[in-house]
Amino acid sequence: MKAKVFDTTVFKRILKYTKPYKWRFNSVIAFAVFLSLFAALRPLILQGTVDTYIKPKDNYGLLLYVTLMGITLLLEVIFQFFFVYWANWLGQDIVKDIRTKLFKHMLSFRIKYFDHLPVGQLVTRSVSDIEQIARIFSQGLFMIASDVMKMIVCLIIMFWMNWQLSLIVVFAMPILVFFTRIFQKKMQIAFEEVRTQIANMNSFVQERVTGMKIVQLFNREDIESEKFREINGKHNKAWIKTILYNSIFFPIADIISSLTLGFIVFYGGIQIINGNSFTTLGQMTAYTMFIGMLFNPLRQIADKFNEMQLGMIAANRVFDILDTQDQIQDTGTVEAPIFRGSIQFKDVHFGYIAEEYVIKGIDLNVKAGETVAIVGATGAGKSTIINLLNRFYEINSGTIYIDDHNIENYTLSSLRKQIAVVLQDVFLFADTIFNNITLNNPDISREQVLAAAKKIGVHKFIMSLPDNYDFDVKERGVMLSSGQRQLIAFLRAYVSNPSILILDEATSSIDTYSEELIQKATETITKGRTSIVIAHRLATIINADKIVVMDKGLIVEQGTHQELVGKEGGYYKNLYDSQFAVEY
Repeated sequence: MKAKVFDTTVFKRILKYTKPYKWRFNSVIAFAVFLSLFAALRPLILQGTVDTYIKPKDNYGLLLYVTLMGITLLLEVIFQFFFVYWANWLGQDIVKDIRTKLFKHMLSFRIKYFDHLPVGQLVTRSVSDIEQIARIFSQGLFMIASDVMKMIVCLIIMFWMNWQLSLIVVFAMPILVFFTRIFQKKMQIAFEEVRTQIANMNSFVQERVTGMKIVQLFNREDIESEKFREINGKHNKAWIKTILYNSIFFPIADIISSLTLGFIVFYGGIQIINGNSFTTLGQMTAYTMFIGMLFNPLRQIADKFNEMQLGMIAANRVFDILDTQDQIQDTGTVEAPIFRGSIQFKDVHFGYIAEEYVIKGIDLNVKAGETVAIVGATGAGKSTIINLLNRFYEINSGTIYIDDHNIENYTLSSLRKQIAVVLQDVFLFADTIFNNITLNNPDISREQVLAAAKKIGVHKFIMSLPDNYDFDVKERGVMLSSGQRQLIAFLRAYVSNPSILILDEATSSIDTYSEELIQKATETITKGRTSIVIAHRLATIINADKIVVMDKGLIVEQGTHQELVGKEGGYYKNLYDSQFAVEY
């Protein structure tokens, strides 16, 4: 795809975020106007100083003009301060608003979206790309506007002063503009590649740091280091392209500026020497300043335009996510009450990939208050049932009912509020145990947490930790063992007081002591509420009211433990016998 030098659609969209700060936006523009006027005043004052007071040797007049120049410079510095400060302030407030909107938008995505997009890319979009948008205002838009106004004011004054000398400047400027446009196009393509490589690098580093234990366990340090070297090399190559284009453009711009100045000094100097009156020494002195004020901004505009392009590329990537509509359709209008807990799957089909079903027309009935266990081989579809019940994914066909109401009729937030899940792989945030239990829900008090912890037998374990409930578990809960993390997850589920509880292989990878605590916790939190237990270890679900056996997306057997082990040649009996033989 051919890169646009300037994407007006993206730019207009960015400007919409300035509406809440309209007064500040207009003030920055006003500061830019004043700066252009003060900048143009300096050469005029210098011309007057040379022609009117230095040449006639008027000391009093010279002092007056020097004072005037000092006042002009002071005012320019003051306006420059407010211009830079407010432009940066505006940019930071805008990215704050965009970042908040982006994060809120991502929170609404269905899980399938995160299954396919690398986490590192989302981090890049949410942090570095958005920060680059701020530079559109701090280093791009307003700086360019200020420079353009300076150039316009300077050109007007220059033609008013001496149109002949000004023509020399006008003839030179298109040459610089030509090279500037070529430079901008090349830099646009180069910056696209830079942003792509940054996203790739962030994704790679994030995954390897997260999976460092696997890298070291399987002795892959050298392999991963080599992969990173390749990715880093591509990133380095992309940046070197931008350095090359800068190294070519800026010397060319300097040469054009210097040649123009040389022509003016040569032509004007000859006229003064020959006694022609069309120019003065003061005008020549002023013109040397004006040329710098024309060509330097034009040269810098190219650099600032690069910042604009980087910001536009970053904004385009952010807007791609904001424009993504991958949310679960929350069209329900019924606020889910406290469920009795009856669940029914009726001819449900589902596939993570279209037409590749992992759930193949299952029918399942769970009575209110029942504890139902689901067993089967890996990939049988057990965990998928949980995902569908919580509406993390949309079913392809069929219907799921809770308390005889289609779950799609309930609002999504109220539905999930009534269902608690304890996963095998417990995720804890880098925060205190208390905040990981309540998830910062202000409606759950510390007294409630302590009472719940005592009731399910977790309080003693927490009190043995430094700082007790205020113990910081660090990122992903690394300060706790897997069994301890699991206990925190049980307590988290219990204090939310759900109508339906789901335990997804919650006891598959824990020590004996933790298992005893978890067994006690399980008995407590499942009592009086509908519970679905997914387990590999069949010994943990013998007392379930009903056991559902799944294989390849189908329910192949249902019944109590006694009923299923009594079926000779049955799937469950074979599974139980083989597991019993291994364990005993």
